[in-house]
Amino acid sequence: MHDGLPSYDQLPVREGAPAGSAWGLFGDDDQLGCLNLLTSDRVREAAGLVKRGSVFALGLPLTLPCPALFGREVIRHEVLVSGGGLVRDDRIDRLWPQASSQWDGFRHVRHPRDGFYNGVKDQEVVRDEGSHLGIDHWARRGIAGRGVLLDVARFLDATGSPLDPCKSTVIDREKLTSCAERQGVDLHPGDILLVRTGWLQWYLEEATPEIRQGLAGEEGARKLVSPGLGPADEMAEFLWDLHVAAVAADNPALEPWPLAGGFLHFRLLPHFGLPIGELWYLEDLAVDCAADGVYEFLLTSAPLNVPGGVASPPNALAIK
Repeated sequence: MHDGLPSYDQLPVREGAPAGSAWGLFGDDDQLGCLNLLTSDRVREAAGLVKRGSVFALGLPLTLPCPALFGREVIRHEVLVSGGGLVRDDRIDRLWPQASSQWDGFRHVRHPRDGFYNGVKDQEVVRDEGSHLGIDHWARRGIAGRGVLLDVARFLDATGSPLDPCKSTVIDREKLTSCAERQGVDLHPGDILLVRTGWLQWYLEEATPEIRQGLAGEEGARKLVSPGLGPADEMAEFLWDLHVAAVAADNPALEPWPLAGGFLHFRLLPHFGLPIGELWYLEDLAVDCAADGVYEFLLTSAPLNVPGGVASPPNALAIK
């Protein structure tokens, strides 16, 4: 047991639940998963990390990446003028909540054998306000807690073994642990873990329009390459035993792409109820953390309150 929570080898806790799953740990009707670890005490402690009042926005513009990845689309934004030119409204069409910086909600991926988180059935995942596992449950609660940045890209560069953003290098538990030790930061239960791979920096600063076009759409997904967290089973066990509340990174899929050795999403979302963040903008925060040597901060996130929603832009802030 760690902080009163079962270790991975003590799972499952509910009779009949799949091996290695946390179903029932937070209640048979739970909709929040590991976000339950963001207790009022932990939020209050995280608020105490604010020393300078520096605020770092962790989301890309909704128009990036452009063209969009994985067959999604870039939003179409229109400004509408009325009232004799005195009033302006705007309208957004083709908003894919997972086309830019995002949270993957529990509806995003079902386990091929075990189904959705906490045993929710396919017929219960429907589009209505009272349905199970919608992103609206997160939105109504709100997300706030201690954020920790592991700047793996900067750490490995300093050790002389830089990550190549155009290779599907596996960032394993040893790399994460060594990075945390070098940064002098400990991970606590209920933390929101952010991992910087450097992929987004490469995309924003080095990828040409031709390269970006080649990565777009479903066809581009076969050409897309990035480092990420893995191997799947070992990383799932590691993250569970850390008892983090959520994990996010600056790459397209959290894990390496193309996939190799399992699909970490199958473990984190349906088995653990552990929120996944992708394509988070960590560059400004990482520069500041490297400058002052402080890699912990208050992190807040306000997902869109879309009844039955699958995902959301994170609308996340790191405050130091």
